[in-house]
Amino acid sequence: MAEDKFYDNDDDFDKKRLEAPADFDGPTSRRRCTDILFALLLLVMWVGMTGIGVFSWKHGDIDMILRPMDWAGNICGKDTMENFPNIVYVNKLLGGVCVKECPKVENQVDVHTLVTYNGIYQGKNATLDADFLEVADYSARGDLVSCDENMCPTNPQFSWFSRGINQGLGFATYAVDTIEIVGNRCIRTPKASIALYDNITTDSSIAEINSGSIISSLNGFYQHLYGDLYQARGPIMIFGILVAMVIGFTYAMLLRIQPVLTIMIWGSIFSTIGIVLGSGLYVNNIVSEWKAADPQVYSDQNILAAQIGSYALFIIAVVLALVTISMRQQIMLSMACVRAAGRALACMPTMMVFPVFQVIGLASFLGMWIFYAVHLASIGHTVEEDMSDFTNTTNVNEDTSTVQISTFEIDDFPKKCGWYLLFSFFWTIAFISAMGEIIIAMTISKWYFTRDKRRVGASTVFGCIYESIRYHIGTAAFGSFVIAVIQMIKTIVAKMQKKARELDNKFGQMLLCCLQCCICCFEKFLKFLNKNAYIQTAIFGTPFCRSAREAFSLIVRNAGKVASISYVSTVVLFVGKIFISSLTTAAAYIYIDREMAVELYSYAGPCILVFIISYVIGDMFLSIFDMSTSTILQCYVADEEMFDGDDCYAEHELRNWLNDFEEEEKKLVAGQ
Repeated sequence: MAEDKFYDNDDDFDKKRLEAPADFDGPTSRRRCTDILFALLLLVMWVGMTGIGVFSWKHGDIDMILRPMDWAGNICGKDTMENFPNIVYVNKLLGGVCVKECPKVENQVDVHTLVTYNGIYQGKNATLDADFLEVADYSARGDLVSCDENMCPTNPQFSWFSRGINQGLGFATYAVDTIEIVGNRCIRTPKASIALYDNITTDSSIAEINSGSIISSLNGFYQHLYGDLYQARGPIMIFGILVAMVIGFTYAMLLRIQPVLTIMIWGSIFSTIGIVLGSGLYVNNIVSEWKAADPQVYSDQNILAAQIGSYALFIIAVVLALVTISMRQQIMLSMACVRAAGRALACMPTMMVFPVFQVIGLASFLGMWIFYAVHLASIGHTVEEDMSDFTNTTNVNEDTSTVQISTFEIDDFPKKCGWYLLFSFFWTIAFISAMGEIIIAMTISKWYFTRDKRRVGASTVFGCIYESIRYHIGTAAFGSFVIAVIQMIKTIVAKMQKKARELDNKFGQMLLCCLQCCICCFEKFLKFLNKNAYIQTAIFGTPFCRSAREAFSLIVRNAGKVASISYVSTVVLFVGKIFISSLTTAAAYIYIDREMAVELYSYAGPCILVFIISYVIGDMFLSIFDMSTSTILQCYVADEEMFDGDDCYAEHELRNWLNDFEEEEKKLVAGQ
């Protein structure tokens, strides 16, 4: 087996070619623990995180985060508000009142009935019963403001601009149909938003609506998004997780079958283009139907958004087609590494379930981390604010009444601890990913450097898991620490960018934007270097710094081959992820359009969330192929430098494919 050192001494780093140790017969079996210091630091970090979590659990009040707070600083469903667990938000400032149940309005809206800081106020044309909603009693508050006909006229031609409603900034709001989301919070349903918009769009207010002042409050993006996501939560979970997992697992399993791999890849490319193009045509057809409807069911904003979406899909389809045509030869030749990865995984099918264990580990950490973070964020105090200056708009008649709201402010010490928890999050997430990469790299490299592939099987996988955990936790901790530091710097710069925007400092925004771009590029480089360093560790058992240096040197000497093949192979697998997410999203869109069209304000939110979730699921399954392809490529270039001719470990088909790829690249560079 190979010696633990890739080079005999540091001067050998400058040699032009690698030299195989005399007894090289694949990844070394004589390993030792690497980068122990960082393994200990990771352990210390976890101990510190646990200490913060215990402190937060003892001193925090989780109800401050999970339960809503009303305008007077009471926690709905707790103490004096025990019988009023829900909240109805009265204004955009998140000033609300505690209620027994979220209001249900059969006709979607009653503009002559108002929900106020002091209960229900109704005009003579109200259609709802006075007791349709049970609101907590706030009469003990000395600063309570009550509605009257001057403050809160119930005529919709004037009420929107009255002091009480004040364009969504006052102490009263219209009675509308609501749904309960995110821990007892009542928000308008999408249909109620449309009905309210139609009811207050009068001749006296149309100018304001066109200018956007009313749209910004009535059709608030986040409120509609939350409503749509809540209404479509069932299809989102079914399609985004279950359907995506079935498609992702099936796709990954089919890639292991050599005769169908080429068909799968090209089929994925053409299917992705077809799905995107078909989705564009489908949306464009729906837009035509919406425009032709009499009376018009959907708002002009919805129709315009759908039309823009269809054009965007057309553009994406054209770009994908052009990229495919220009890279058709490279795609064909780059399949060599993907084929080799498929053969390796066919010998070790146990590897296909490995991502599940990673997800379990990730979910376990996230559950604990979220528990700590939520309790930490609940350590603080309530602050009452008078928003009179903010809510005094030019469209409101003069009045001395005030609008009070209460907010929760986190104390300084928990804020500082929050930065520590954030770094712990970045480091641990990167560490879990790094351990997975080392295990996959060790498994695939053992397969590559084994001449008789029949000796490789499930025992190889379990052996590599054991060796990685026993010897190379420190290396994974070192590499993930570097990534975590970069991500913390990105977070700090993002916070500075936000501050620059608040100060309207254009020059500062420009500089910070450039800095953030540079940091992101550097992070990409480090992730690429880390991945290749883990491969070196998996093969030769060297610590992180030495592995990174040797991997960098090897890549530089074979830059053309590594860069081109890695890029195209990554594109091929990326198309697979897009195929999985596109197919899942298209199925979700068709179902939502047929079964839930009248219940949603827009399809965009649910479909985008399904796409994101299914992409993550697809990435989970295809990440094995990604790391396997990178490992095989680095094994090949190392093999090519260390051995000649028949002494190489590379299979004959792999050598031919990669040689053809290199020749094709030379022709492209030469302009032939």
